[in-house]
Amino acid sequence: MTAPVWHLVFMGVSGSGKSTAARAVQQRLGWDFAEGDDFHPAANVEKMSAGRPLSDEDRLPWLELLVAWTREHDAAGRPTLMTCSALRRSYRDLLRRGGERTFFVHLHGDKGLMLERMGGRDHFMPPSLLESQLDTLEMLGPDEAGLVVDPADPPEQITDDVLARLDLA
Repeated sequence: MTAPVWHLVFMGVSGSGKSTAARAVQQRLGWDFAEGDDFHPAANVEKMSAGRPLSDEDRLPWLELLVAWTREHDAAGRPTLMTCSALRRSYRDLLRRGGERTFFVHLHGDKGLMLERMGGRDHFMPPSLLESQLDTLEMLGPDEAGLVVDPADPPEQITDDVLARLDLA
């Protein structure tokens, strides 16, 4: 029997540590990795850089590209890790279309930590947009495959938690 093909989506608001946590898991597992921000069309990046939040209409083509990337890997039997804010349930429902075993790792914690992280990096997403992301955020539902982790935890701890939850340790 072949092992299940997992697709891990590291989700949360900007500054939550999605990329750091996903990279830590990727180093342990060696799975293909996609930085969700790299899939944004130029118009989205320009809009966020200008301090304007994205609409659902802005996000849809971006999410569809992420689904296509996952679906391609799923069809080839290759597990994946990706970062994506996945703030709304409807976005996560769309992302699940990429593969049957899509699992969300939601980095959720202190707003002050997110602002501190956002202020200390060179990224197109300004700290002024954090509030709009928090307003948009819908927590994982009890029927959604996923795990909520504290972004203040060290990446190694988050990795251990994820691998233990999926019985990959």
